[in-house]
Amino acid sequence: MTQTARRRPVIGIIGNMNLLNESYPVHAGGTMNSEAVSKVAGCLPIIIPSDPRFVSVAELLELCDGFLLTGGRPNVHPSEYGEDETPAHGDFDRCRDAITLPLVRACVERGQPFMGICRGFQEVNVAMGGSLYPEIRDLPGRMNHRMPPDGTIEEKFALRHCVRFAPGGVFANLMGAEEVMTNTLHGQGICRPGARVVVDGHAPDGTPEAIYISGAPGFTLSVQWHPEWNAEADPVSRPLFTAFGAAAAEWAAGQRPVAQAMAGA
Repeated sequence: MTQTARRRPVIGIIGNMNLLNESYPVHAGGTMNSEAVSKVAGCLPIIIPSDPRFVSVAELLELCDGFLLTGGRPNVHPSEYGEDETPAHGDFDRCRDAITLPLVRACVERGQPFMGICRGFQEVNVAMGGSLYPEIRDLPGRMNHRMPPDGTIEEKFALRHCVRFAPGGVFANLMGAEEVMTNTLHGQGICRPGARVVVDGHAPDGTPEAIYISGAPGFTLSVQWHPEWNAEADPVSRPLFTAFGAAAAEWAAGQRPVAQAMAGA
């Protein structure tokens, strides 16, 4: 196969269960996610019905070259990190939990690239044994990270706070800066980081905003904000999706990353 005929790497976009017109169930992924995967990462976006009745993790690992764990209104069920369900935990999608959590662990072991966004960021932490706060804005000294209830989509996804990365860390090197501006549209956040989860960036109130998995052979960068918004033009979103696409292209070409020594091991 010639270079020009080579297929684009396939990115499985993890879908969310929604109700169309309050009666018709659909799996949806958000147009912005597909646009960022296609136009910035240079990959072929495929929306995955995240339901173990229809797909298995093993099938997804063979089908896709990488995965985008998207944001979504339902939250990871607290039983996945050893806590009881309360009204503060909000709505859930247990079918998505059943796909994404083992998928993350498998990708970490195999070196298969993935990127987590918002709920996806939280899924990565839970998959690695971490826990979540049910509502960040209720914590002393924390700001309200939720999406503004009113306004245009441009206003809702507008940049609202900075994220400071660890000096010389993975994200600072990728962005070429130790501090960037991001949007914020989430209610929950990391409480206890999971095993090997490195918190590489924080909001001004201390909320974790950027993570990766220590010692993982593949791409594992995940963020609490929504880089899919304006990804082609945004100087923070673009390098993130470009690096993700490059990792997926290497996987599609048969290049398998080698595991690194874990920090502190």
